[in-house]
Amino acid sequence: MKLNADLSQRAVVNSKEVDWIASPAPGVWRKPLERDGDEVARLTSIVRYDPGCAFPEHEHGGGEEFFVLEGTFEDEFGAYPAGTFVKNPVGTKHSPKSTEGCTILVKLRHMRAEDQTPVVINTNKAEWRQGLVPGLKVMPLDSFETRHTALVKWAPETYFNMHRHIGGEEIFVLEGVFSDENGDYPAGTWIRSPHASVHTPFSKPGCTILVRTGHLVD
Repeated sequence: MKLNADLSQRAVVNSKEVDWIASPAPGVWRKPLERDGDEVARLTSIVRYDPGCAFPEHEHGGGEEFFVLEGTFEDEFGAYPAGTFVKNPVGTKHSPKSTEGCTILVKLRHMRAEDQTPVVINTNKAEWRQGLVPGLKVMPLDSFETRHTALVKWAPETYFNMHRHIGGEEIFVLEGVFSDENGDYPAGTWIRSPHASVHTPFSKPGCTILVRTGHLVD
């Protein structure tokens, strides 16, 4: 299956307009945002676990990253409440489940094999840093070579400079409305901007976004 699979193309998906699709595991549902492959695929999706449901043990052949949007995600290594960012490197495996139910944003098979540092950050307890312009705060989550992942919080009426995405940029809007010259993106919107693309972002009402950069080109 191919869905927004060409990384050289810009893609925008409002996940609230995407239907849930059943996974192979009962009570586990998916909203695909991008996909290149069948059940084993490079993908970005929103995954929902109904209360008490689980997914079979599996290995992360190309690594896994996820951010817990709602509820509490669990595996044999711990419980991760809403707001937790987790990176499981290439070759790791686990048996995920959720007692109370949860929703996560997940990326699979996009990591380099050399990146073997696991990450677990509860962003509700981590510190924000001042961004490059007034009204902007940044919470770094992960870095490897030219690849970076962070939360970025925009105060109302915050405007950023025009800039070029070397290695591309991927955004998921967690709260509020993120904007640029191409449009307005409410909470739940996923945006992928390819290598060398340019834009001038801003937020009039304020927003919080999950941002990955530098990962869309080898």
